[in-house]
Amino acid sequence: MPKLEETLVEIIFDYSQSFSGKIYKEESNETDVLMDVFGITPDLKRENRQYWGRELGMCWQLLVTEVFRELREDFNPPKKYGDDEPADFFVGKEAVDTKYRVGSGDSGTLKKFRQYGRLLVEEGNEPVFLFVRNDNLPAAITACRAGGWALYFGDDSFKFILDRTGFDLKSWLVAHKDVGKYFIKR
Repeated sequence: MPKLEETLVEIIFDYSQSFSGKIYKEESNETDVLMDVFGITPDLKRENRQYWGRELGMCWQLLVTEVFRELREDFNPPKKYGDDEPADFFVGKEAVDTKYRVGSGDSGTLKKFRQYGRLLVEEGNEPVFLFVRNDNLPAAITACRAGGWALYFGDDSFKFILDRTGFDLKSWLVAHKDVGKYFIKR
């Protein structure tokens, strides 16, 4: 497992460096484990919520994907369906997509959630969303459920990862947040 941990540290370090060079808006005063790793406060996040949502989401995707890639023999990368990749990766019959949170309620986004889920089910897969945050837009969650997605939020997402890989990503992140090594430098 040292190779996995080394790769995860590299991902966290790269994002720490990237975040340090930026000044960025979010309404919520709640933090989450990814914000804590980087020392991102709700005030800092409020400066540019779209940036933070996108970047923390990409960091989440890379971390989760790497854990599964390293620890699951049945890991498969995303599949193209036309121009789209409706899931970040596949393990067994599960098509896993990761999201930091869903805050968009535009009709195109909601339609894609329904279409992607149905497409994955038609292909014989079980679509799964793993969300870091619990403060997702209700309309988006309804669209995901209508598409057949299994939804996991916050601690349940971390439990899903632990149950399927044996790796406690949340504890790993908590241990790294306490180090303060990846806090954003401003």
